[in-house]
Amino acid sequence: MDKLRVLITWDQIAQKVTEMADRITHDFAGESVVLIGVLKGATIFLADLARQIKLDATFDFISVSSYGKASQHSGEVKLLKDVDQSVEGKNVILVEDILDTGLTLTYLKNIFLARQPRSFKIAVLLDKVPRRLQPIDVDYVGFEIPDEFVVGYGLDFAERYRNLPDVCVLESYSKPE
Repeated sequence: MDKLRVLITWDQIAQKVTEMADRITHDFAGESVVLIGVLKGATIFLADLARQIKLDATFDFISVSSYGKASQHSGEVKLLKDVDQSVEGKNVILVEDILDTGLTLTYLKNIFLARQPRSFKIAVLLDKVPRRLQPIDVDYVGFEIPDEFVVGYGLDFAERYRNLPDVCVLESYSKPE
């Protein structure tokens, strides 16, 4: 049986998401934004964030692979699904569940900046600073967390635990079938 410990409660997440949305609403007052969620982990965060942003907002999604079924970053990032719309001349906010090594977000940032958006910002729910390999600036950060493997609120271990309302530390686990 897997052992989980709550790190951040759903109530804490909801409060922080509202604060982040208020900052985005202020920063882009009177403008429209395109929220681009990184599949699959950022889906719940993007949905909650979008509902709190008081602007004209559209969604799109991108998918990359860097972990597979492992708990450690492979060091290689691969594009699996690109966005469906052009971002040229638009205010783009890349929405990601967790900033860990920085490799994935650096890869995605380079892709989007090459497409000439009007502006490009990054919003992450969780920032795991101790694991950073690639420095990257993030515009909106929810929580800084320690170097522990976390699941819940969209984050997974081998596709499990995404549906948990809280962010939990996976302290021990049994191998998924």
